[in-house]
Amino acid sequence: MPNTKRTNIRSGLYVAIVLKADQRTGKLTQGFVQDILTSKRDHPRGIKVRLDTGEVGRVQHIL
Repeated sequence: MPNTKRTNIRSGLYVAIVLKADQRTGKLTQGFVQDILTSKRDHPRGIKVRLDTGEVGRVQHIL
């Protein structure tokens, strides 16, 4: 499932995201999707989500 398509991401899904502060290093953070923040149908760098922990980043992998 591509992480660039909004239709593949839904609330409750377990994902790995990259936070804005970690974009240079590529460090991933894992968690459950609470909200989908990207309004467009797709995004080349990944769909932006908010995890249940409150962290915001772009989905890199669907786990």
